[in-house]
Order: sequence, then structure tokens, then C-alpha cells
Amino acid sequence: MTESKASVFSRVAIGLQTLTLFFQATTAGLLLSTSYGYTLHDYGSKVMYGATMVYVLAAVLAWKPGGGPARPVLYATGFLVLASAQVVLGVAHVPSLHVPLGVLMFGLSVLDLGRVLVAGRAGRGRSAVPMAPSA
Repeated sequence: MTESKASVFSRVAIGLQTLTLFFQATTAGLLLSTSYGYTLHDYGSKVMYGATMVYVLAAVLAWKPGGGPARPVLYATGFLVLASAQVVLGVAHVPSLHVPLGVLMFGLSVLDLGRVLVAGRAGRGRSAVPMAPSA
């Protein structure tokens, strides 16, 4: 896998993880107000956990064969640990920890997605922060 394909795979994987975490937040609200919310949240948790594992795979492929930095592997592994704790807390019905951890995971995933997108943009020869036009 070339570095370009590995970095695209990483961007897609973190985007998918962020999207699934947003879906989980949405279905958590449905869980409180509809009869089908539990089913959606349950299936969504499995997809979110899978997306987190895909992100770990993408980070490893971008690092080892792709020649990228190792730090994203730590981020992805951290997300997998948080997702595992999230599943355990959800199954144990501990909403006092499950809900705040979900919010934290979504926030961290959005930050990581931003980091990956800015790094990808900077890597294509553009500056990471757009400059204001001079007067």
C-alpha cells in the first residue's frame, strides 16, 4: 500500500469512526423516546466498534508499510480502549459513565478527524491555515 493510499484509508477510517459515534449519539436520544431506539443503538454500537478496529488497521498500515508516523497508532489504539470501555459500560447499564464517555469519544474523534484532514491538506502542498488576502 503506498503512502498516499494509506493516508486516504486513514482519513476514511477516522471519518467513518466519527460518523458512527455521531450516529450513536443520535440513537441514544431515540433510545429515550422511541420503541426502536434500543435496536438502533445496539446495532450502531457494533458498527462503531468495527469502525474503531478499522481505524486501528488503517493507522498501522499508514505507519508500518506506509512509512508514516507511529503516533496515529497510539490514537487509534486509545479509541479502541475507550470503545471497549464504552461497550462494557453500556452492557452493564451504567449511563452515568456511558453517556459522558460517549461525548468524550465523539469530541476526541472530531479533533482527530480535523488533525488528519489538516495534515492531509498540508501534505498536498497547501498551507494548513489559509492566509487572509492582503489589502
